[in-house]
Amino acid sequence: MTATAQGTDPLTHFGTEIALGYHTVAISPTELAAVAADVEELGIDSLWMAETKHDPFVGLAVAAALTSRVSVNTGLAVAFARNPMTVAVAANDLQLLSGGRFGLGLGSQMKTHITRRFGMPWSNPAARMREFVLAVRAIWRAFETGERLRFRGEFYRHTLMDPFFDPGPNPHGNPPIMLAGVGELMTAVAGEVADGYLAHTIATRRYLESTALPLLRRGRAAAGRTMEGFALHVTPIVVTGATEEEFAASVRFAKEQIAKYAAIPTYSGILEGEGLGAVRDEMQLLAAQGRWTEMPALVDDTVLDAFAVVGEPAEIGVKLQQRFGHLATSIALYQYSGGSPRDLVPAYSRFRAAQAARP
Repeated sequence: MTATAQGTDPLTHFGTEIALGYHTVAISPTELAAVAADVEELGIDSLWMAETKHDPFVGLAVAAALTSRVSVNTGLAVAFARNPMTVAVAANDLQLLSGGRFGLGLGSQMKTHITRRFGMPWSNPAARMREFVLAVRAIWRAFETGERLRFRGEFYRHTLMDPFFDPGPNPHGNPPIMLAGVGELMTAVAGEVADGYLAHTIATRRYLESTALPLLRRGRAAAGRTMEGFALHVTPIVVTGATEEEFAASVRFAKEQIAKYAAIPTYSGILEGEGLGAVRDEMQLLAAQGRWTEMPALVDDTVLDAFAVVGEPAEIGVKLQQRFGHLATSIALYQYSGGSPRDLVPAYSRFRAAQAARP
């Protein structure tokens, strides 16, 4: 679904086509079933489900069964809440169920969640993620070839696979693996072992160009690969609305999301790169004092414009094209629970029009 300029680095030149997706958060499998057909009917290329309140593998299994064209992707599933075998089996099943339309997006989540919410071990997250992906691929290779499973790593060991548990080769091949990352080490790992990179929802154009892309290239080079065929998926926050009330609600939601991420030290570098270090410091101070409700007020128009695409419904498509059209191979608009894909039709149609008009 994504094509790039011939003979060029696909992530530094405008692609001839960019896949447009619908990205949903905090939606149940029942709710996802209700919108999956709409996503396909509207001509949207991909459907993405992030892991928050519900298991994305379950929701996407429902979506895959109700669609025939649109790709279905975890965007993202928490790797360290699971192990490589459970992920390899779930992804293999979804690839089978979808007829080859599944994409496996993985992320580490933060230490507090892994150790306290999931009760799982945490150490050396970048090295652990690298090994996790290599283990998944080793398991898939055992399924495909029937060869003995012999994966021995520092964090994961998989050395048993008998015919009773082996599903055999997938007729649709293995799904692509995409990794999320913000820190230097994790982003480089994404370039090295994954097929694509999931940019954080507050990743700005400046951050992608100046920080993420050099790290991804470094990882690709370490693996002896170029950027050719590598995917970069962005999920920007969009602020828009057909009425004043809808626009105001969209602004409130965006400010809450930006404030939440601005207060997390992991994302400090993104704010620093935008010249918003002072805002970051204030956010973190308020968060430390438990004054969460005061934080969105610090997101003024400058901060909002840095981290969200803001405009009338008819403008959003063009603004997305201007901000990410030369970088992304796919773009999915960020929707929280209750958002309908039909709300995004004006943005998608204007994006396609701007894309077609570009030389």
